[in-house]
Amino acid sequence: MKLLVCILDDFYKDQVEKELREKGYRMTELASSGGFLRRGSTTFLFGANEDDLPTLRDSLKEACLNVEKTKQRKDKKTHRYTSFLIQSGDLSHLLTNR
Repeated sequence: MKLLVCILDDFYKDQVEKELREKGYRMTELASSGGFLRRGSTTFLFGANEDDLPTLRDSLKEACLNVEKTKQRKDKKTHRYTSFLIQSGDLSHLLTNR
């Protein structure tokens, strides 16, 4: 099991959430702020099996492209989202009681 952390521009948030839920992906959505992608970001956490990661990444990209087909961006940003993959074994220290 892997954890995919995806920091997404808010411009894409609603459509990405809708399309990925329709495809059966479960996610946790966190409102995020700060300077990572400048402003207006949402962080999605996805739990996925190794075999499902290519399909999940393709689905993220496809959802963003669908938004761009229907909505015109005023500013031309180069990043739709940034994602980080974390091995579930790396999280075991967070799950222990202290």
